[in-house]
Amino acid sequence: MGSWIAVTASAALPEGAREILALEDGRQVLVARVAGELVAVEDRCSHEDLPLSDGDIEGNEIVCPYHGARFCLKTGEATAAPAYDPITVFPVRVTEGVVEIDTAV
Repeated sequence: MGSWIAVTASAALPEGAREILALEDGRQVLVARVAGELVAVEDRCSHEDLPLSDGDIEGNEIVCPYHGARFCLKTGEATAAPAYDPITVFPVRVTEGVVEIDTAV
């Protein structure tokens, strides 16, 4: 069973927009609209535990602004060194115009 929480209004996240959310357990989540799709990933590079939120988004990947590691925003897979471990991806849905993420992952 999921633990869905509201993030923001869907209209508040136009293409290319990002939102950072702090979870009760201390994790930070980056929510963005990329190519018309909403994605949510833990805002933490698996290489050095640094935030990804200031990194460039290129296609379906985010580039770590510190060391250049790349991650797929859909699967969390590390796609370029120096990172080899994936990042956490959160399920996203829109309910009555509100973006929600499932924090049970």
